[in-house]
Amino acid sequence: MFPFRDHNPSLRTPYVTWALIAANILVFISYFSLFGDERALSNFYFTYGLVPAISAPETFVTSMFLHGGFMHLAGNMLFLYVFGDNLEDAMGHVKFLLFYLAAGFAAAGAQFISDPSSTVPMVGASGAIAGVMGGYLLLYPKARVDVLIFIVIIIRVIPIPAWIVLGSWFGIQLVQGAATPTAGGGVAYWAHAGGFVAGLLLTIPVWHRMGGARYWKVTKGTPPHPETHYRRVKTGIPRVRRSKPQNPWS
Repeated sequence: MFPFRDHNPSLRTPYVTWALIAANILVFISYFSLFGDERALSNFYFTYGLVPAISAPETFVTSMFLHGGFMHLAGNMLFLYVFGDNLEDAMGHVKFLLFYLAAGFAAAGAQFISDPSSTVPMVGASGAIAGVMGGYLLLYPKARVDVLIFIVIIIRVIPIPAWIVLGSWFGIQLVQGAATPTAGGGVAYWAHAGGFVAGLLLTIPVWHRMGGARYWKVTKGTPPHPETHYRRVKTGIPRVRRSKPQNPWS
C-alpha cells in the first residue's frame, strides 16, 4: 500500500508544510553534487547526520533535513504533503512548526537510545513526518486515504480509513525494529516508531481542545468538514476486448 492523497481538505493555506517541503528540497539540492564522490558524501553525512556514538547536539536538528537519495526525499515529502496540511490546519502555523521539530527530535532520541554506540549516521525527515502521521491518526482516524495497491502489473487506487493505513505502517515499524534493533538495512525503524508515538502524544492537547472523546463521538472519527471528492479521469488508452478462443475441432 502506498498512500498518495487523502479526502481531508485543509481550510487554511499550509504555509509551514510547504516551507518544510521546500527547505528539504533546497538542502538536498545543495549537496546533490556530492553523490558523485562517495567519500565526500560519507564525510558530509558523518558531520551533519546524527551519529549516536558522537551525539553532537546540533545534529539532532540538521539530520532532519538530509536524505540519502532522491527516492528517500520524494517519499518523505509525499507523506508530509498528504498528512501535514491538516495537522497544521488544526494546530496553527507556529505550533505546527514547533510540533514538527519536537517530533523529529523525539524520533532521533528514540534511535539514539536503541543503539547509542552506533557510528552509522542517521539522516531523513522520516521521524518528524512519523510524528505528523501519529497526530493525524488521533484527530482523523477514519479520514479516507487513497492508496496505490500494486499486484504484479496491476495497479489499483483504493480509499482506506486512515487508522488502517497509519496503524499498519506503525505496526511494521515495531516489528522491523524488534527484528533489527540497530539501523539494519539502512532504515531507522525505532526513529519512525518514536516519532509516531511522540506525535500522537503531542497532539493530545489539540484533541482535548477540539472536544476529546466528544469530538470523536460527533465526527465518528471523520474530518469535521465535507471531504474532498476526486473525479475519475479517462485516459486515451483504448481498451482491448478479449475474444473467446475458438475450438479448431468444432
